[in-house]
Amino acid sequence: MSDLVRILDGNSFVVTDRRGDFSASPTFPTGLFSWDTRFLSKWQLTVNGRSLYSLSLDDLQYYQARFFLAPASATHDFDSTMSIIRQQTINDEFEDQLTIISHGDEPTDLVVRLDVASDFADIFEIRHQTKKKGGYSSRIENGNLFLGYQREDFHREVMISCDLGSEIDPSNCRSDVDLDGLTATARLEPKKMWVLKLRASMLGPQRRTVRASLGGTPRRRPPLAEDLELWFDNAPRLETDHESLIGTYRRSIADLAALRYTPLVSAGLSVPAAGLPWFMTIFGRDSIITSFQALPFAPQLAAATIYTLSIPQGSRLDDFRDEEPGKILHEFRYGESAAFEEQPHTPYYGSADATPLYVVLMDEYERWTGDATMVHRFEREARAALDWIDTYGDAMGNGYIWYQRRSARRGLQNQCWKDSDDGICYRDGRLPGFPRATCELQGYAYDAKIRGARLAREFWGDPAFAERLEREAADLKARFNRDFWIERHGYYALALDANGDQVDALTSNIGHLLWSGIVDESRADEVARHLMSPELFSGWGVRTLATDQARYNPIGYHIGTVWPFDNSLIAWGLRRYGFDRESARIAIAIIEAAGYFAGRLPEAFGGYERDLTRYPVEYPTACSPQAWSAGTTLLLLRAMLGLEPVGDHLVSRPSLPDGLDRLVLHNVPGRWGRKDISA
Repeated sequence: MSDLVRILDGNSFVVTDRRGDFSASPTFPTGLFSWDTRFLSKWQLTVNGRSLYSLSLDDLQYYQARFFLAPASATHDFDSTMSIIRQQTINDEFEDQLTIISHGDEPTDLVVRLDVASDFADIFEIRHQTKKKGGYSSRIENGNLFLGYQREDFHREVMISCDLGSEIDPSNCRSDVDLDGLTATARLEPKKMWVLKLRASMLGPQRRTVRASLGGTPRRRPPLAEDLELWFDNAPRLETDHESLIGTYRRSIADLAALRYTPLVSAGLSVPAAGLPWFMTIFGRDSIITSFQALPFAPQLAAATIYTLSIPQGSRLDDFRDEEPGKILHEFRYGESAAFEEQPHTPYYGSADATPLYVVLMDEYERWTGDATMVHRFEREARAALDWIDTYGDAMGNGYIWYQRRSARRGLQNQCWKDSDDGICYRDGRLPGFPRATCELQGYAYDAKIRGARLAREFWGDPAFAERLEREAADLKARFNRDFWIERHGYYALALDANGDQVDALTSNIGHLLWSGIVDESRADEVARHLMSPELFSGWGVRTLATDQARYNPIGYHIGTVWPFDNSLIAWGLRRYGFDRESARIAIAIIEAAGYFAGRLPEAFGGYERDLTRYPVEYPTACSPQAWSAGTTLLLLRAMLGLEPVGDHLVSRPSLPDGLDRLVLHNVPGRWGRKDISA
């Protein structure tokens, strides 16, 4: 959807066409959104009855876009006596500023018309075409248009207003409001300009509270331009001879800023939302991995994520929400369908990986920052997460993490990162039954136990618990390398099925095993060889599913596409096991792919062979920006520089790919203060 323009701030966003207009789409969420609700589904501008033609576009700021327009058709002898600069900004409200400029020699009578509408669609209704059950309202009050929706005590409302500006004598301009929009008229003198502002204010929605909410009114931040400048100032400064990498790095840092939002319970800390348009809320897995990726660049994201995910940690058995004691949430939603329990996302706990990854992030955060306060403060929650691994996570009682949804309504079948229905399959294309134990879950559990042992020994004063966790980790690693290794193929199975048989597809998941450290050294060569084989490595990155597997599809969501975040973990895992050249090859491939997306890596792109397409092919409904895609570049930089905290020191062991000869990061933050790293 490269023809669409996206601006966002936190979990509020606007998606328009290249003129700044939008009308509701049945397949893609165009419009003005906040808290999982579309507050405006139509926003269309005409001048003197004519639609506008797009001349140029500037959308370099994540919260603002500028459209350069003219009320004329695109013809060979294009000649308009008027041009329009349209600047749209999203913050606490949506502002659409029009600067209309006269280029003619005669006065011009202007009629500016804005047609508006709202369907107040829940983000899930757009995906599933659900019929609304509440009632709509519209009224005019004090010269403003109010559009509303109410279903019992679930209420949403938006106010449309107009500011005519001061450039034109008030006697020569006016605005009129009707139930379908507003009209502004003026007489514009030759060579003059008229600046008017159209606004949509989302008015303090009250939602029907089903359970204790993560939501609330975000704290006031500085003005967005000032806030973004401060965000960049606090991030490390990159120097390199690779111009595309510089642009990609800046875009990644800006996108992470754009995706911050501040739930009430996070004590003013900003948590990464997962991605636009479908996932503009906190996701346990996504927020954890993004925070891990960003630790050398924005460690405050990890602190916010640990804090925020600790508050609603599972405390009971609730089949509807897939909640279990000690479990970390998967997703939290605020829209109508969640409020009326038509889906279980208030919050929903349907992921088997967020819980061990929570412990991984807590340990890595302390290693980088030296912030022992967080480790002490959330000791109980970390212990509960470790207990979950061995109790509810081990549903089959054989020492592995398994998943099978408890929720009969709208629960996810696959509760690993490849959570599409066909994401877990056998080599011949069959789908296994439930429960399932995917390989990367066992790697995460192993890593969580090793890291939990360090926390127990060094911070919690519990060496007995540390020794127990280390014994369990060693046992898990031995059993895993016995039960998951497919000797005839030389790689680890994607999963075990309910019978304990191997789900034998060759997938990118084996790269996560290197990241976690569960792979036996004797088998690491074979894993690396498969990852870099033509069946998995496309030239742009490692595919999610190998080309010789029955379900392979280069544009299948989890069955052949290339996911940037997936590749960042694989690259870091390869470095962990000493495969420096292979890691660097993946890093430069993803960085080069980013150049074809103007530096903004999407959620996923096609798994076509690089020599076939010559450029990475867009996945049609990929989220962009997406948090862990923005974090990809950051983890790849860490991998190329070989950055690792050792005690109070930052150690670097660079390994740069061909085509990248110089790489410097200034002011890398951590427990050492700030440090420059160069290669």
